[in-house]
Amino acid sequence: MNKLNMFRLTVPALSRNEAFCRSTAIAFAAQADPTIEEIADIKTIMSEAVTNCIVHAYKDEPLLKNRVIYITGVQLEDNTFKFTVKDKGCGISDIKQAMQPLFTTDAENERSGMGLPIMQAFSDKLKITSSPGKGTTVTFVKRIGGRNEK
Repeated sequence: MNKLNMFRLTVPALSRNEAFCRSTAIAFAAQADPTIEEIADIKTIMSEAVTNCIVHAYKDEPLLKNRVIYITGVQLEDNTFKFTVKDKGCGISDIKQAMQPLFTTDAENERSGMGLPIMQAFSDKLKITSSPGKGTTVTFVKRIGGRNEK
């Protein structure tokens, strides 16, 4: 598929940037005239992916300059959007285990362990790659049917 448009965003892994990342993804997808449900899906997935970077990826990194989230968005043909959220944090040692509902590495801070399963449920395609000590990349695809196709 051909790329029709794209963006790149780099932000510090701070809670206050979660809404900015989510809004950027929605603004980018808006060119395909998404439905409210499609907007909600993208907002939810992006929010979960960015929050995972903030809460888990850099939990042992004291220096803000080393706590960075890299996001790309690509519009492909057929109103298909591919978003990538990447960090260079601690990584995930067992992705299959992390994908299990209610599994969390942060139960003491009342984390529900539903972030990855939620991302999978709301995306058309979800791919997670990770290497302990090197970081995690979450890529999700969402096709926008748009209000004009209904």
